[in-house]
Amino acid sequence: MEVILLERIARLGQMGDTVKVKDGYARNFLLPRGKALRANENNKKKFEGQRAQLEARNLERKSEASAIATKLDGKTFVVVRSAGETGQLYGSVSTRDIADLLTAEGFTVTRNQVELNQPIKTIGITNIAISLHPEVEVTISLNIARSAEEAERQSKGETLTTAEAIYGDDINENARPDNFFDPNEEEGEEA
Repeated sequence: MEVILLERIARLGQMGDTVKVKDGYARNFLLPRGKALRANENNKKKFEGQRAQLEARNLERKSEASAIATKLDGKTFVVVRSAGETGQLYGSVSTRDIADLLTAEGFTVTRNQVELNQPIKTIGITNIAISLHPEVEVTISLNIARSAEEAERQSKGETLTTAEAIYGDDINENARPDNFFDPNEEEGEEA
C-alpha cells in the first residue's frame, strides 16, 4: 500500500514522502495514529493544503524535544536492584522501568521513546538512547547496582561482579575455586 507520510518516520522517510509499505503496517500503525494518509489524489490535495500547518506543528514538537534534550543529554541515573554475587539481576530493567524512572525525575518520556533492544539483566553502567522526536535523540547512562553505595563505587570505575569486589579481602583463601581442583590430576581419576 502506498501512503503519504505526515511526519518523519525513522527508516521510512520524511514528511510528504510517498512510500510503499506493507498493508498491515499501514492499516494497524500508520493510519490509525495519524502518521500517514493513503496515497490517492484526494489525499494528495488535502496534504498539500495542510502542509504548512503540519510543518509548523512538526517544528514546534522538535523545539520542545530539543529543550528537553538539553536538560537530559548525558545525565546519569541510579537504579537499585537485587542481584546475585556475579552481578546477574534477579529481575531485569526494561523500557517501562526506564520511562518510569525518567518520569519520576521530571522528564516526560514514554516507554516507546526508550530504544532498548533487550532488557538489561546485569549490574553495571549502561548507555541508553532516548528518541524524544524522530529528529532528536539523546543518550543517558544508567548505573545499575545493588545499593547506592555500590552505585557510587561503580561510578568511580570499580567492577562489582566478582566476589572480591563484594566481600573485599574478607574472602577465605581456602574458598577459592583453584584450591578445590588439582591441575595435575587426570580426568576420571579418584584420589
